[in-house]
Amino acid sequence: MKAPRKDHFVDAAYVLGWTVVRKMPERSARLAFTMIADRTWRRRGRGVRQLEKNLSRVLGKNAVDDEIRMLSKRVMRSYLRYWLEVFRLPEMSRERIVGGMNITGHEKLFATLDSGRGVILALPHMGNYEQAGAWLVYSGYPFTTVVERLKPESLFKRFLAFREGLGMEALPLTGSGAAVFGTLARRLRAGKPVCLVSDRDLSDTGVEVEFFGRPARLPGGPAALAVQTGAALMPVTLWYEGNSWGTRVHEEIPVPDEGARQDRVRVMTQELARAYEEGIAAHPEDWHMLQRVWVEDL
Repeated sequence: MKAPRKDHFVDAAYVLGWTVVRKMPERSARLAFTMIADRTWRRRGRGVRQLEKNLSRVLGKNAVDDEIRMLSKRVMRSYLRYWLEVFRLPEMSRERIVGGMNITGHEKLFATLDSGRGVILALPHMGNYEQAGAWLVYSGYPFTTVVERLKPESLFKRFLAFREGLGMEALPLTGSGAAVFGTLARRLRAGKPVCLVSDRDLSDTGVEVEFFGRPARLPGGPAALAVQTGAALMPVTLWYEGNSWGTRVHEEIPVPDEGARQDRVRVMTQELARAYEEGIAAHPEDWHMLQRVWVEDL
């Protein structure tokens, strides 16, 4: 069966990004992507409307107002900056990726890995986590991550190649025939890092938590891996600082001493949500969440 015309268009757009945009003068590329962001924001499609609902909850508002609208415009510019950098990341020098990273809390991350203990780095859709991944690889800690299976298949393969080209081991979330959880557990038991973007549940089995005062669902995978393997679960939040990148590695979320496995996963996922709340509240303009998270929206 042939892929729908829309799939071909999407794939072609990404090919354009990874071939033409990556070679454009940076100033021209930034201007073009800012214009795309503003145009998308003005059209106020479904993604932007959901973004504004999400931001209203972050700011404790019951409805979208002028403050939310202007904040959503900044988010869209930040989001399009992320995509611009994704396309240009293979062209960025090691010196820029490492030198442009302003990070705190990484000392305990490195110390844990150097001791031979695996670490689960759990991130929200903030800032540029691809750049953060490249930084971790360049710092001497290649890691394993999971890639959502996109359509068309050709686009999915491009994302696999992109991440593998940066030195990451990328596992397909579905469709490979391999047990992803088991592979991640083996990497962690070998003392390796695993990075998981985990502020949106992609299944029907997410853990219900309180998130900015309302019920939401987050993936239980990061906490389950920590309970299963004894690896350290460390939340990470990210943002932009001018032309550079900001990152914070939060304190490890310990595995509770008591309780059934499911209860311990729930407690740890709630703590993960609290770390995300702290990071998102500090940098709401860099949380790129245009999808549904809260239970009332699902």
